[in-house]
Amino acid sequence: MQEVRGSSPLSSTTLFSIFFADACLRVAVLILNLSPGPHACKLAPPMETSQRDEQFYRSMVRMRAVETELLALSSAGQLRGSLHLAQGQEALPAGAGAALRKDDYVTATYRGHGYVLAKGGPLLPIIAEILGKAAGLGGGKGGKMHLFDLEYGILGTNGIVGAAVGTAAGAAWAAQLQKTDRVALTVCGDGALNQGHVSECMNMAVLYQLPLIILCENNLYSEMTPLSRSHGDVNLAGRAAGFGLNTAQIDGNDPEAVYQVMSEAVNRARTGGGPTFIEAATYRTIGHYQADSGIGYRTAEEVEAWRAKSPLDHWAAKLGKRAPAIAAEEQAAVRAVFEEAWALPGPDPLAAGTQVFA
Repeated sequence: MQEVRGSSPLSSTTLFSIFFADACLRVAVLILNLSPGPHACKLAPPMETSQRDEQFYRSMVRMRAVETELLALSSAGQLRGSLHLAQGQEALPAGAGAALRKDDYVTATYRGHGYVLAKGGPLLPIIAEILGKAAGLGGGKGGKMHLFDLEYGILGTNGIVGAAVGTAAGAAWAAQLQKTDRVALTVCGDGALNQGHVSECMNMAVLYQLPLIILCENNLYSEMTPLSRSHGDVNLAGRAAGFGLNTAQIDGNDPEAVYQVMSEAVNRARTGGGPTFIEAATYRTIGHYQADSGIGYRTAEEVEAWRAKSPLDHWAAKLGKRAPAIAAEEQAAVRAVFEEAWALPGPDPLAAGTQVFA
């Protein structure tokens, strides 16, 4: 091959960087255009342990109550499409959400509604969006898989496995360029680590020292495939460490443990200490989606053993006599919001072509 004088072939590393920069730059530019300039956001005073315990329980009960209402609507044929629930995994959004500020960024999976709820935004627009109503976060166009709320730093739940990691990396880069102390949390499942895009993001997050936290929900199954049949190395934190990330392995069914490790990662990211990968051991005690019994690829005994570790039940026992009143209050509030949201009008069909770009 004749060499063009004055040129040099691009190395694989350069091409790799260009790919990452192209994907994340799009997110960074969008955020730089939409977000205010550098600012300091006051930290909320730290909560006492008893206050945190109640907040964790409220967050978990609220998430379970929302899922109960959604499952009932789906079973009645009133909610269309796939419904991915997260029963058994409620401790993760409860603990992670408590460690973040309102202006921190969050991206999550198609099972990520718990993180949107835990970020503290108003419940009605969230539920209205899931139900396809015009008053929803996205005008009823995005549904449960595309929950977006810039005011609360929610940059989207995502139906593509691992895709949300790149969005969060771009957001972290934007925060770095703006010289703010915002951090970006992205949530993925264990199966996402087999996506090349996620590996690229981890590598570049270390090179750029991005304020990025990757929270990996290791629930032992990539949809229906056991971890041991999809990963050559089941030590997921070990794989992330190979890229140079700070890593931690935690009990994902303990919201206090999640909160403590998340707080350390957030503080590290805010102060220029770079990205963190957290592997959280948890388990989904319901099917992958509403038509999946959850049995077949798992034994009933395995599911029941993990049900006995339910973070909701454990935290109710920890709160003792206070728990029933808190649960009743949250369940009633969720039920009232669903009734209000269900009565709202859907989007105007003529609006289908608006706010669409390629």
